[in-house]
Amino acid sequence: MILLLSTSDTDLLSARASDAGYRLANPARLLPEDLPGLLDGAELVIVRVLGGKRAWEDGLETVRASGIPLVALGGEIAPDAELMECSTVPGGVAADAHNYLAAGGPRNLLQLHNFLSDTVLLTGHGFEPPVEMPSWGELEREARPVAADAPTVAVVYYRAQHLAGNTAYIDALCAAVEDKGARALPIYCASLRTAEPELLATLGTADALVVTVLAAGGTKPATASAGGDDEAWDVGALADLDVPILQGLCLTSGREQWEANDDGLSPLDVATQVAVPEFDGRIITVPFSFKEFDADGLSSYVPDAERAARVAGIAVRYARLRHIPAEQKKIAIVLSAYPTKHARIGNAVGLDTPASAIRLLTEMREAGYDLGARGEIPGLETADGDALIHALIAAGGQDPDWLSQE
Repeated sequence: MILLLSTSDTDLLSARASDAGYRLANPARLLPEDLPGLLDGAELVIVRVLGGKRAWEDGLETVRASGIPLVALGGEIAPDAELMECSTVPGGVAADAHNYLAAGGPRNLLQLHNFLSDTVLLTGHGFEPPVEMPSWGELEREARPVAADAPTVAVVYYRAQHLAGNTAYIDALCAAVEDKGARALPIYCASLRTAEPELLATLGTADALVVTVLAAGGTKPATASAGGDDEAWDVGALADLDVPILQGLCLTSGREQWEANDDGLSPLDVATQVAVPEFDGRIITVPFSFKEFDADGLSSYVPDAERAARVAGIAVRYARLRHIPAEQKKIAIVLSAYPTKHARIGNAVGLDTPASAIRLLTEMREAGYDLGARGEIPGLETADGDALIHALIAAGGQDPDWLSQE
């Protein structure tokens, strides 16, 4: 019997779907006292962890001390040399095992089981080399009928989830998009950091994107620096699509925990699914799926129909907005005014909000938006942000020193 310990739930789901007879567990959810029971009767152990050797150092030492053959691997596509050195099987065997897991999916997990069983335990199952699955593609599903001129909303999700068959949440969101009258285009990919030209071209056919993958990564947004290494973050290829990109939130907690949490999202979800994606220029929506655990202790994304409809409604409205000529669009520019003082209208620490508003309006006019007759917006012709703010104050600023409630 082969024990697979992986911090990637998609590995575990694929292994179970392979019907190879693995014993499965996620090291991130194990207590120290759980490990001896899992090792009991195991003939070989595969450990695959994100974060390097130090992420599960005590567990690795326990497995090595058991004397059971160990294959230790990193959770990334690139091999982790330090982790691989912890293996007690030959280096070539560990390297080949990594290739099976990097390729992913039930078929490769079955062949991994047979490969290690034959080469280490000297059985005679026979095995095939890893089969590299496409890095991106479209989810096959039965689409609901929509109008011929309906806009298209692409839904982007992780390739690993696709290979593991964890796609119910994507199908639910696509169905919600279709219920709103748009065409759904579900696309899986390994990453958006290094998206292939063909993938970008396919995404460019959509009128809006809902992405469930995390941020592109780094510190360089599409058009402006956010500090740090300016070359580490480049989402310019996505920005060049000129398509609204919405972040669909797939929480790392269950729905019950989310509903009971006064803060809503966990700090991890706030960082990875709200704060960082905003630097990519993404439009934040709402949570529509939750991580739930089944009887085997394995997790999958479970959609919430009402929340999926909410995400779909936002996405479809953005998709339709692309087809409305600029001169017909009605845009509101909302400036903060808190605390309620005249001096606080448009307040933003270290920024010149009035000048930015004038510049935004100028750019909109050049892009074809109808701003009314020239001179209707104070300060626009003279690039005078102060004139704009004073006009807002004159229209009815709520400053207790100048205007009482009476």
